[in-house]
Amino acid sequence: MANALTNTFRLAKAGVVLAGHGIRFVPKGQKVPLVLHVARWLTAPLRLLSWPFRIGKDKSTRISDALTTLGPSYIKLGQFLATRGDIIGPELATDLKHLQDKLPPFAMSEAERAIQDALGQSVRETYTELGPPVAAASIAQVHKARADVKGVDRQLAVKILRPNIEKRFKRDLDSYFFAARQVERFHPPTRRLKPVAVVDNLARTTQLEMDLRLEAAAISEMADNIAKHNEVADEALPFRVPDVDWSRTAKRVLTTEWIDGTPISDHATLKAKGFDLKELGLVVLRSFLTHAMHDGFFHADMHQGNLFVDDSGTVVAVDFGIMGRLGPKERRFLAEILHGLITRDYQRAAEVHFWAGYVPPHHPVEVFAQALRAIGEPLQGRNADEISMADLLGQLFAYTEVFDMQTRPELILLQKSLVIVEGVARELDPKLNLWNTAEPVAKAWMEENLGVTGRIREAGEGATAIARVMAEVPALMSQAQTAATGLTRMAQEGVHLDPETVTALAKERARVDRPWRWVAALSLLALAGLAVAKVTGTLP
Repeated sequence: MANALTNTFRLAKAGVVLAGHGIRFVPKGQKVPLVLHVARWLTAPLRLLSWPFRIGKDKSTRISDALTTLGPSYIKLGQFLATRGDIIGPELATDLKHLQDKLPPFAMSEAERAIQDALGQSVRETYTELGPPVAAASIAQVHKARADVKGVDRQLAVKILRPNIEKRFKRDLDSYFFAARQVERFHPPTRRLKPVAVVDNLARTTQLEMDLRLEAAAISEMADNIAKHNEVADEALPFRVPDVDWSRTAKRVLTTEWIDGTPISDHATLKAKGFDLKELGLVVLRSFLTHAMHDGFFHADMHQGNLFVDDSGTVVAVDFGIMGRLGPKERRFLAEILHGLITRDYQRAAEVHFWAGYVPPHHPVEVFAQALRAIGEPLQGRNADEISMADLLGQLFAYTEVFDMQTRPELILLQKSLVIVEGVARELDPKLNLWNTAEPVAKAWMEENLGVTGRIREAGEGATAIARVMAEVPALMSQAQTAATGLTRMAQEGVHLDPETVTALAKERARVDRPWRWVAALSLLALAGLAVAKVTGTLP
């Protein structure tokens, strides 16, 4: 009960901040739990009183400003929800696109202390020079440094986690899990959207972000994947990642090569240097699709601020805190869907949805193929600059409820990333033909994995698996015999529970049957009290 009250208070406090920025809580056209309607009514006076202070401000940035005020974990939550218009409504999803992961930097003294604690030696012993922060985000900030690397004076980028960031994220994530569980418990229509799974995905992603050794490993793995592609490709894509300085890297400090290039958003400078913006757009999109489909490992935060172009014309990606992984099943799904829509083979694209388990089997495949045709046909004959992957995903989301499609947490990052990458590529080349860019990548994957070569490889893997199972048969037989003996004893003597087990089961049942209506009532009281405190100026 205490934990429930604590989380309720935290969420109520966040609700007050959101209301102060004019957030309505109830997206237009969305069916939401009754508690959100109650929250809207209770906070209406606060929204009314704060209205004069919002005059002249851009309405589209209101929720972004509110989440920035609430802090790092809310910024990350907002970035996740920006891709989930099916959960929060298209209006709020559009507003969240303005969210910038930027915060004031922490002090140099704290940065130096963090380096010494992480690496076991002072800043002067580690680097010949450490400059002030050049970028500060919700989880970490970056400094420019110099050091002697194998006898060569090199410029380096040093990424340092914010002090106590792990503790703050854990506290806020507890509140998110609490809220998601209550939504699933009391509002059955939202269960298919798996809010708990969405929060769990956020938790796992941020946990990985807060171990910079894992980010270093991600950079190294992607570098290996790029090298493998370049060995077999007829023409290597000019795309690379920074080198990692492992001797100056630890859990809370990451040191890499400093990328001295032109931001990919600086079109004027890129043109002045003679670079072809259309080619750069092609490189960005095709590299992403290659990494996602062929490797199942992709940069999940490839926005303009994380992409540079060096003097050789190579696109260099930085900031590998958020990475996505796709298994063979998800990669096949992505390739088949792209290929099906490109070639107008809607029946096959529909069958892949059922094969992957995305659409329940009680729906006819032909009816779902008809829905995909409704999405795909309007794309035919349109100019390249009129086709948007973001719109395509939006239309697919529109059909999720009709066909009882379950949210797939492993695709959340892919959906978000594909929209971001498409935006970057389209900024470079507004007429970029998404289908022409995606088709050779999807086709190559299908030929490699579904053609003769793929079948031979699958046969070899199948033979290996059979041999492995045969080797384990004696152990499996022994386990089966033990289980059978146990079942026979249970049938003859019945099931007996020791007193400690009975007591534990009774306590668990009491916990489950706890009157949650008291928590809901206290939640509303806390929200009302905070609203009054905010209005009277007694809330810090």
